[in-house]
Amino acid sequence: MSAAEVLAGVDIVALRLNGEGVLQVLLARRQREPYAGQWALPGVLVNGRCADASLDAAAARALADKARLQPQYLEQVATVGNGVRDPRGWSLSTCYLALLAPDVEPQDEHLQFIDLSALITGQQALPFDHGQLVRLAMERLQGKSVYSSLPLYLLAPRFTVTEALAAFQACLGEPVQHTTLRGRLERMKTQGWIVDTGEKNYPKMGRPQVLLERRPAAGVFIFDRSLLA
Repeated sequence: MSAAEVLAGVDIVALRLNGEGVLQVLLARRQREPYAGQWALPGVLVNGRCADASLDAAAARALADKARLQPQYLEQVATVGNGVRDPRGWSLSTCYLALLAPDVEPQDEHLQFIDLSALITGQQALPFDHGQLVRLAMERLQGKSVYSSLPLYLLAPRFTVTEALAAFQACLGEPVQHTTLRGRLERMKTQGWIVDTGEKNYPKMGRPQVLLERRPAAGVFIFDRSLLA
């Protein structure tokens, strides 16, 4: 790469909520230098040789090509750039937050989900500045989870109040009052963002729970006040 060139790309912080209510991040094993063989965020370069219509299209390509996954939600978080983040020279990356369905699984041995906590604490190191990108994405997710329905995109389209509570608590990193969340969900039902299916989930232990359903293409519902108020 010449001194006049700048590498541009997108990197994806793709999150899954596992069965224990733990947030996990999708990592891909790098197939080429720099950092060949190391686990990193999935991403792609953006340049004139790629037929990406936009950065959003490039982000979707990164997940489709590298992980063969379709996100339930995708949002641009930030763009970072400098001369030291990539050993090849000056580069910039646009970071995206992607929320995945809870039942998605890695498609091959070069993909894995790792607990978010391992990345935040530094137990699992990432190349480039991918650790910083994970923190930026989590700050965005935590901020939006206080006043919106965004964590519901970590659940299957049909979910219970208990599952919704687990998703919000995982995103916020602190307890949420069951009655407070139920009130927000009732408001969403009233305005047609979610519906009561009339069906129930029968867990192995505990009482049957009503199944709610997120309306297709409903978007993100904005609460009238903080979920933690």
